[in-house]
Amino acid sequence: MMAMGIFLFILLLALLVLFFLKQLWSRRHLPPGPLALPLIGTLWANGVWLREDYFIKNVKQYGNIYSMWAGPHLIVVLSGFKAVKEGMTSFPEEFSDRPYDGFFSTLEIRRGIVFSNGHTWKQQRRIGLTSLRKLGLGKKSIEHQIEDGAQRLVEIFRQTEGQPFDPSLPVLNAICNIICTLSCGCQFAPEDENFQKLIQALKNIVNFTGNFFHIMYGLFPQIMKYLPGFHQKALASRELILSFAKQEIEKHKESHSLHEPQDFIDYYLLQMEKSRNDPNSTYNEENLAQCIFDFFGAGTETTFATLMWALLLLINHPDIQEKVQKEIEDVFGFSGTISYQDRKKLPYTNAVFHEMQRLKYILLAGVPRQSTKDVKIRGYLIPKGTVIATDLRSVLLDPEQWETPEEFNPNHFLDKDGKFIEREEFLPFGIGERACVGEQLARIEIFIFLTSLLKTFSFQLPQGVKELNEAPLIKVTTHPHPYKLCAIPTQA
Repeated sequence: MMAMGIFLFILLLALLVLFFLKQLWSRRHLPPGPLALPLIGTLWANGVWLREDYFIKNVKQYGNIYSMWAGPHLIVVLSGFKAVKEGMTSFPEEFSDRPYDGFFSTLEIRRGIVFSNGHTWKQQRRIGLTSLRKLGLGKKSIEHQIEDGAQRLVEIFRQTEGQPFDPSLPVLNAICNIICTLSCGCQFAPEDENFQKLIQALKNIVNFTGNFFHIMYGLFPQIMKYLPGFHQKALASRELILSFAKQEIEKHKESHSLHEPQDFIDYYLLQMEKSRNDPNSTYNEENLAQCIFDFFGAGTETTFATLMWALLLLINHPDIQEKVQKEIEDVFGFSGTISYQDRKKLPYTNAVFHEMQRLKYILLAGVPRQSTKDVKIRGYLIPKGTVIATDLRSVLLDPEQWETPEEFNPNHFLDKDGKFIEREEFLPFGIGERACVGEQLARIEIFIFLTSLLKTFSFQLPQGVKELNEAPLIKVTTHPHPYKLCAIPTQA
């Protein structure tokens, strides 16, 4: 009996050795990385949960291009500005696909902008960019809508009368209303029940994305959809947002206002009409609803988190806040509105806003890509179907590119004469053909909201609080810990 046990042990050991040797041989041309185990891949080395230093250990051990495995799925991570730029600009077509996601892509149908591929993606991205550009024109442009939203937020802050308050809900309401205006031309009162349901649904999806249930759903969608768990709440939230989008589409179809389009739905329905006889057209109501879902998912959470970090940094660095306010006052005084074009008159303010986004990056990694064919980079093979992850944190904190990467230093974006300088290493919105469609919209929102608030208030710590916590909460995005502030009106 004992001899049989020893034999089985030796056999098992031999099989494991053969497995690892076979793995090493079959993967000899891939970028290096931790040893992948059956079923769990490299999760034993990296863990399931995202954290601020998730990618740092692998970079130190394996370099700026390395492999990870999620079960049987190969993930190649590009880290540091040079590797990310090389990968995304040298292989724009090869790294242009999105990997399948069981939650966001139902029944292998990939719709909308974010998770579609090929011809569908190109058409949906084109209508997204074209519509945003057209909505930026005229008296009712999206910029004027943002200015109105910023003034409403100023009034809400004013009502606090300098007392401590949590700014997160009014900021989130304001940003979400901008997406509502952009998508369907509607505005909601903060207390509107349907509006609050929409915001809660967005929160549910953000909290779900990237967590354990999301990973399991991606691996086993046909099983997970029948099991209880947090993913069921996320699925219901997804359906609520899509239902909202479809209701708004029906309202727009009944209004017959395509001769004078006012929002994204109008422009999209107009494009559907123009493409009615094109057999290759992917402009349809299903893709339109998913595009609206994408706008809410991508356009609300990231801008909201950016503004929450910005207010926190301004409070923790009162000297920088004061310099920004002085520049605004010197150029514009205390009256009138500030447009996005005015950023050229505010070099220090513009540098501070960029530095906030650099230091307090919202995404640890860009939305994953997938290789459409075999690619060789720096002598490594990246096979067709490989998931490509860009380590954005390593780009925005790259010590080879930034003088003081871990410090809040607006001089990163100023020359010796105090003039603002663009930096190609500044990539909070991604890089390449699948960079964020709403990048320009987000830039306008951040600039107008912050200048409007800083022109009206000085932000201070509540009495008894010495400093706000700058450690991030890591979800699919990075958030500051909840905090309160005091908005003290400035004197005219």
